[in-house]
Amino acid sequence: MRTPAVRLRARWAKARHAGTWFSGGLWSEDFAAMSPAGSAYWLSLASFGIPLILVGLTVLWLDRRGIAPPAFIAWTLGTWTVVDAVVLPFTPWPLFALACALLLIGVRRARRGNPASKAGLRQG
Repeated sequence: MRTPAVRLRARWAKARHAGTWFSGGLWSEDFAAMSPAGSAYWLSLASFGIPLILVGLTVLWLDRRGIAPPAFIAWTLGTWTVVDAVVLPFTPWPLFALACALLLIGVRRARRGNPASKAGLRQG
């Protein structure tokens, strides 16, 4: 198990590379000889951890309330997608953007068709 000091150092190491990320330094990155900034990017921001945590929270949230998915999930994933696209445009971000748009459409349709979900009331 990692101590709090080790976890804090790992966080600071990732933040140290943000300048490289947002200046386009990764655009010509060679995957065979990945830089420390490239490694930090793929192990943090571009990992599947963020969307998987959100999916898990969504499942729990839906199960407890029996209502349509909340729009904040789509907006959070959308924000993550935009940051990912700015840092490294050659990722599958258009697929994530499409998924976010479809989720928002589904949330809107569910709210329009069911006043209980709009009010946050339990159904059934």
